[in-house]
Amino acid sequence: MTTPTPVIFIHGLWLHATSWEPWIELFAREGYAPSAPGWPGDPETVEDSRDNPESIADHGIDDVVEHYAAIIRGLDTAPILIGHSFGGMIAQKLLGQNLAAAAVAIDAAQIKGVLPLPLSALRATLPVFRNPGNKHRAVSLTAEQFRFAFGNAVSEEESNLLFARWTIPAPGKPLFEAAAANFNPHSPAKVDTANGLRGPLLLMTGGKDHTVPEAVTRATLKQYRHSDAVTDITDFPDKGHSLTVDSGWREVADTALAWLRRQSL
Repeated sequence: MTTPTPVIFIHGLWLHATSWEPWIELFAREGYAPSAPGWPGDPETVEDSRDNPESIADHGIDDVVEHYAAIIRGLDTAPILIGHSFGGMIAQKLLGQNLAAAAVAIDAAQIKGVLPLPLSALRATLPVFRNPGNKHRAVSLTAEQFRFAFGNAVSEEESNLLFARWTIPAPGKPLFEAAAANFNPHSPAKVDTANGLRGPLLLMTGGKDHTVPEAVTRATLKQYRHSDAVTDITDFPDKGHSLTVDSGWREVADTALAWLRRQSL
């Protein structure tokens, strides 16, 4: 009997790990062994996360990478990683360390070496950067801020429903680390993009994403130009940063599944 390939879903800032539930159900039906472990310090539920923001605060990129690396080391088979936003950056780092069979990075946060910093991305992250003290705190979004950063490509009603269902406070530290990446030779946002022996990578980008605009994902793709490993990109012109959780999530998930099948995974 063939052992199902594990798939680990990695959430980004402001969304709880349980937001991957529809993806988990789909991937399980497709014969994979999916799971969505939270970040270090993440409580089990959205409600507990909102009630205990201090448990989430002050976790940086390296903390999160090591947290997932430890989970991977406990598996019998190298997993497929699917990450959204900062989860997409984490997935790329783990793939570059040869800890994964493949990775799908959806609207992935900016890695070291990526230079474009569109104004919309600055506005989307302003709730964190407006106070330097937020580097060591967990920061929540308002419904209006979520609408701009995540839900701008769906109706206001849907954006508000997503906000109420899935949002949690997020640690400010990863954003400060990513913002300083190009000035720090040892930045935790650095990814081994030249690794030619890693598994295949698919970058996905939403054409209406305010938080990680398409220009950032295109610039990320260029960072992999020195690697012979498979590096593909898929564009969803009409989708924003909420593309993994909104009413159009199935198109994104089906695209990821089709790509994995093409990689014989």
